[in-house]
Amino acid sequence: MFKPLGLDHVVLRVRDQARSRRFYEEILGCTLERVNAKFSLVQLRFGDHLIDLLPAGPPEEIAGPGGLDHFCLSIQCDDLEAVVRTFTQRGVALEGGVVQRYGAYGDGPSLYLRDPDGYRIELKPRT
Repeated sequence: MFKPLGLDHVVLRVRDQARSRRFYEEILGCTLERVNAKFSLVQLRFGDHLIDLLPAGPPEEIAGPGGLDHFCLSIQCDDLEAVVRTFTQRGVALEGGVVQRYGAYGDGPSLYLRDPDGYRIELKPRT
């Protein structure tokens, strides 16, 4: 009936939309796809997929960071250790080092970091 191809988008409720947007653009390389002012929604493109940022509402509307364990972003990368060094130089806190993990595209190296709101992100090169 259909063929799953990968992550389409993730919607995150964030405390400071401008700060989060800067993080995703400057640290992870996202580009602005569009802004839906009616819903205060900022959509950022990460390769073939989107990361949507909504302002956090009342506490009962905020799913994370406790409600979301992590999301994985598939990347093309020949040297994940170089990414670790660059992130460390830029003051990005990493959770552990590069570790082999299984994902949608098989076994391979990945690493974890957190965004400004505490959401855990796994970066995993496609093998």
